[in-house]
Amino acid sequence: MKVWVIGVSAAALLGGALAMGVATQSNGTLAAGLRVAGVDVGGMTSQQALEALGTRAVTAPQVTVMAGSQSWTVGAETLGWRADAQTSIAAAERATRERGVLERVQAALGQAPVQDFPLIAGVDAAQAKAGLNTLTASLNAQPKNATILFDKATKNYTVTADAPGRKVDVKAAVAAYVAAPTLTALSIPVTEWKARYTADQLQGYVAQGNALIRPLTVQLQGTPRKAALTGLQVANLYWVRETGIVLDDATINLVFKRLMGEVNQPAQNARYALQGSKLVRVKEQPGKVAEPKLALAAFRKAITDAAVKNVVLPGKVSLPTLTLAELPDAAKLQLITTGRSTYYNSSAARRTNVANAAAKINGTVVPAGEDFSFLNSLGSITSNNGFVGGLIISGGRTVDGLGGGVCQVSTTAFRALYQAGLPVVERNQHSYRVGYYEPQVGFEAAVYDPGLDLKMKNDTGGPLLIKTINNNAKSMLEVQVWGIKPARTVTVSPAVITARTAHPAAKYVTNPNLRPGLVKQVDWAADGFNLYIARTIKDAKGVRRDKVSTIYKPWQAVFEMGPRS
Repeated sequence: MKVWVIGVSAAALLGGALAMGVATQSNGTLAAGLRVAGVDVGGMTSQQALEALGTRAVTAPQVTVMAGSQSWTVGAETLGWRADAQTSIAAAERATRERGVLERVQAALGQAPVQDFPLIAGVDAAQAKAGLNTLTASLNAQPKNATILFDKATKNYTVTADAPGRKVDVKAAVAAYVAAPTLTALSIPVTEWKARYTADQLQGYVAQGNALIRPLTVQLQGTPRKAALTGLQVANLYWVRETGIVLDDATINLVFKRLMGEVNQPAQNARYALQGSKLVRVKEQPGKVAEPKLALAAFRKAITDAAVKNVVLPGKVSLPTLTLAELPDAAKLQLITTGRSTYYNSSAARRTNVANAAAKINGTVVPAGEDFSFLNSLGSITSNNGFVGGLIISGGRTVDGLGGGVCQVSTTAFRALYQAGLPVVERNQHSYRVGYYEPQVGFEAAVYDPGLDLKMKNDTGGPLLIKTINNNAKSMLEVQVWGIKPARTVTVSPAVITARTAHPAAKYVTNPNLRPGLVKQVDWAADGFNLYIARTIKDAKGVRRDKVSTIYKPWQAVFEMGPRS
């Protein structure tokens, strides 16, 4: 009995001493039973625990990234994920410090409770942003507007498809991942927005533009004179834009000028006409022309109204400026100057047009102070006015067209009027150097009905009479200027060439209408030139000089070939 009491007391004393020893123990090691990421770190120093964790390969989890309909599965390390062993060990250190006496006694007796700490992870926001930007770079897109195109095959306007814009919100995804590094599925918000111009929006404009493609007839009020435009010619007067129908002002003005040339019937001044070998007087005639501003406004309005197929242009009476009573006595006029040109090797059609144009301007009288207009004197270049098909320059090519050869007459008239000292109001050149006007290179004037005229101001102080002498047998044309000869001398210099450009290589095109193997030349090469012609005028006012400049384009020879057999 005595022995038992002593044993119990001893055990109690031993337990108290052991407990006191454990309670005061501080050897810098982690408490027994502690585990970090499955690694037993009990009894280890913090450094040893870090090393032990380092020997265990920490495998980064796989993360599935989703954005819209796209998804990617990547290692978390590519998104800035990093295991934080130091912080994980610190949690074990904290638990060691916080253990009570009983837990320490249990540890000393080998009965320490097991406590697991997860391996703490963190996310580098900058690396996460870079990784997500790389994954989603192709998803970001600006919206694609629908566009309006003119289909040359169908001769109609069409609309291309639009596409919405997309913006991936990487910033929001990074914030979510930094807040929860254990995520294995990361969703990135995707914002979409419509294009500014969608196909649905533009379809109405396209339908309107297509409805406007229709033939349009223009008529001068109170006259039977008409001019017509095809549907494609009308379509060329406007654009179908994303904002609606937009009129092409430059083209409208050009076409309107041409239409006015067809429907206007200007007054005819009193003039002379050749009857046999005599010049006889021809009485003046009033005319009717479109009221420019009102007619243009009516024409523009008609273009944008699909219901309008015929437009009547307001007109006004055109009065002559020279009456029969004012017509000068041709017998009392003096020959002031003569312009000459030759047209060797011209075709029969070209000779017909030269003769017709020369006859049309023959007998024209230009009152003092007024302008000589070649086109007004000539009348329209139409078949109704006696003109036939011939080679003309159009669209960068020498092609068959009505009135080829008229420029032979306008050129000869220009030479006469320029040598007479008349001021130039309007003079146009040909696109390239034309052999018919040699050897006086550059001393020429091109006309085109409507749009290109030759105009010279009569500053002689008296009326001028234009006479023409055409010698078809000798291929020679003269234009004479008669009037009261002014007291002045005029000297015109030969052309001064300042630059020359070689013509390009020949061009060969297939013509399915030619028989296989046949080659036909349809345009001829010509070098380009920059040149000018100077004029000196001496009169009571002194000496004055002027010049006309010409820039000829280098011209390409064109050959048409039959298809290969």
